[in-house]
Parts: sequence; C-alpha cells; structure tokens
Amino acid sequence: MDTHVKVLGILNIILGAFGLLGALVILVVFGGAAGILGAASHGDPDARIAIPIISIVGVGLFFLILLLSIPDIIAGIGLLQFKPWARILGIILSVLHLIHIPFGTAVGIYGLWVLLSGGTEQLFQSRTAPPQPVTPVKL
Repeated sequence: MDTHVKVLGILNIILGAFGLLGALVILVVFGGAAGILGAASHGDPDARIAIPIISIVGVGLFFLILLLSIPDIIAGIGLLQFKPWARILGIILSVLHLIHIPFGTAVGIYGLWVLLSGGTEQLFQSRTAPPQPVTPVKL
C-alpha cells in the first residue's frame, strides 16, 4: 500500500496542477475578451457595462478554481510524506473528485480504495513520531 499512497499523492498533485493551469487559462481568456471588447467598442455604452462584468466573472472563476485546486496539491504533498492529516484530507477530496468525470472519478475511486484500506491506516499511524517522555525539571 506504500506505493499506492505515493501514486495517489502524485495524482493529486497532477490534478491540482491541471486545475491551476485551467485557472490561468480562464484568466487569460476572460481578460483577453475584455481587452478585445474594450479596444473594439470605441466608447460604446453597452461595452462599458459588459467589460467589467466579463472581468469580474473571469477573476471570480479564476479564484474559485484556484481555491479548489490548492487543496489537491497540499494533500498530494502530505500523502507523499505520509502525514496523518493528509489521509483525512485525501478521503474528503476523493469523495469530491467523484463528480469530476472522467479523470476525477477514476482518481476519486482509486483514492477511496487506497485511503480506506486497513493497511493504509496502519501505514499512516506507524509513520507518526512517538511521543517523547517528559523529564521533570529540578528546581
């Protein structure tokens, strides 16, 4: 299961990177559309209304996709390091990935299978540092 967790971590990082790339593409497309409309409108009053709307929608979509992609990268890095919190975050993200047909669904099913297996839970528990004994301080 060690290898499966690492593969899942890499897949999460890849999905997050594609999300970031998609967010940048949306920002460029909507910004370009607003710029072209501004250059071609020559003071048209309808364009004065449309340009801010296009810009706001583009920036809003950019930040939405950005906020949805960053947790994938964080979970992927945590899974590669076998952090216990990354297992929980990975399970949540795997459930959310199920609605992203087809690739997200495949990663979501794989992620749930990997992270909900009994051996995986023990793998994450064994990687945590044991608590250090507290030595009393002499006064």
